[in-house]
Amino acid sequence: MTRVLVTNDDGIDAPGLHALARAAASHGVDVTIAAPERQSSGASASIIAGEEEGRIAMERRTLRGLEELPAFAVRGGPGLIALIAAHGAFGDPFDVVLSGVNHGANVGRAILHSGTVGAALTGGLNGAWGLAVSLDVGMRPEAFEWEVAAATALETVPFLMSLEKGSVVNLNVPNAPQHRGVREAPLAPFGIVQTTLSERDEKHIRLAVEDLPNVPDPGTDAALLAEGYATLTGIEPVSHRVVGYRS
Repeated sequence: MTRVLVTNDDGIDAPGLHALARAAASHGVDVTIAAPERQSSGASASIIAGEEEGRIAMERRTLRGLEELPAFAVRGGPGLIALIAAHGAFGDPFDVVLSGVNHGANVGRAILHSGTVGAALTGGLNGAWGLAVSLDVGMRPEAFEWEVAAATALETVPFLMSLEKGSVVNLNVPNAPQHRGVREAPLAPFGIVQTTLSERDEKHIRLAVEDLPNVPDPGTDAALLAEGYATLTGIEPVSHRVVGYRS
């Protein structure tokens, strides 16, 4: 039976995580949930952990509506969770790492900073198929279509598993009862929001997130998502560029 790790960066109590776990379990796979004990957005693939006497702290949880699934709250980010899972922390290594459903889109090159994407990339780096899933809720959502995003993710898994093991894809789903279908798309140069410095003094800095003022490049993940499509982008866990250095 296919073993699936469901994780996220929004924390063990996040509704998107629960929706993704329910959708995975309904497909008859062997599901384990392991997620940060608290919000870890922006953690990228960090493996910093909260330790007790040199050991990574975690505890078994029972999640409402998911009582039959093993669930663990880990004092660390999603990248760390995917890493320790690959080394047997939750039993045999997993075939698939499902990360999400994230509260907010992860598009453009800004996915570098995403803990949701970081977990999928870490899973891929360690030989699993990785899928990062995000819901484009915008800044002031009136409703959250977690189940739509989760269902779209599970529909994508057979395609993912047809690729070479270790492949990783990033999926973004519009926050609507229906979308226009799934389209493969390249990363936009930027995301759909930007981080700005909103406050600075001698002892503190405050960051704020706001919408980008410009229209995304046509055909990119940000543009197609805004047009109502779910977007799918293949990403590499680690790659290199030849720069032509000569000593």
